Amino acid sequence: MNKVQLENYRSMALRVREHIVRMSQGGGCFIGASLSCVELMVYTYGEVIRKDRAGLDRDYLFLSKGHDVPALYGTLVETGVLEASRLGNHLSTNDSIYWHPNRNIPGVEFHSGSLGHLPSVAAGVALDCKLRGGDNRVVVITGDGELNEGSVWETILVANAYKLDNLVIVVDRNQFQANIRTEELVPLEPLEDKFIAFGCAVRRVDGHDFMQLEWAYGELSAEGKVGVIIADTVRGRGLPSIEARADRWFCAFSEAEVGQLLEELHGNVKALIESETLVVR
Repeated sequence: MNKVQLENYRSMALRVREHIVRMSQGGGCFIGASLSCVELMVYTYGEVIRKDRAGLDRDYLFLSKGHDVPALYGTLVETGVLEASRLGNHLSTNDSIYWHPNRNIPGVEFHSGSLGHLPSVAAGVALDCKLRGGDNRVVVITGDGELNEGSVWETILVANAYKLDNLVIVVDRNQFQANIRTEELVPLEPLEDKFIAFGCAVRRVDGHDFMQLEWAYGELSAEGKVGVIIADTVRGRGLPSIEARADRWFCAFSEAEVGQLLEELHGNVKALIESETLVVR
């Protein structure tokens, strides 16, 4: 990835965060977890999922942690799949844009919201692609708390039994499950060792670093196993006032509060740039 591409993705991530913040008004949304997976969504949809394919030849992106759908909506807008004006219909009875993905929205492959559901759907699609001799890429984004669901691990066992090396599971490891830290509820670590024990190829990266995400996807493509990217992220990323806060799982802000958060978002990005946190490595 060159510097221009990197800056384009960073700019896109900022705009997606703006969309998420705006959707926290008028009924609210799951803002914390949506903000944590922005880079995962932007990079996967922008670089991994090939948009020049259609029908049975297309690549698939499944959002299993369905409450993070504002990040998907924002990414679909920024990639020209969804009209930006439709985001204003969030939670309106006149549209299908609400708290979880709906297939009536362009770019949404499957309804989700019941945690632990879509890894098995993604594995089924990956198997179908294999049986047809296709080279489709299948990616499913999960939450870390979602890994408490036994169906996730059952899926991984089956996926590796069928050698589904066209399947990548991306874990948004923001350390929270709803309003409690994962390690205080049902500890997940050592997470890498668990996935390896189940037969997966695993890479662990900073989930807000596009260069590291590029490296992880590239590494997994040569492993010949079900791929897993554990992406360490920060809940509420981009808004220091709500970052890593258990009480900022779901938020419904006023118009004035949204305006303040957008100012905070832009100020935080400027501070990151000035501190050279965003310097190309």
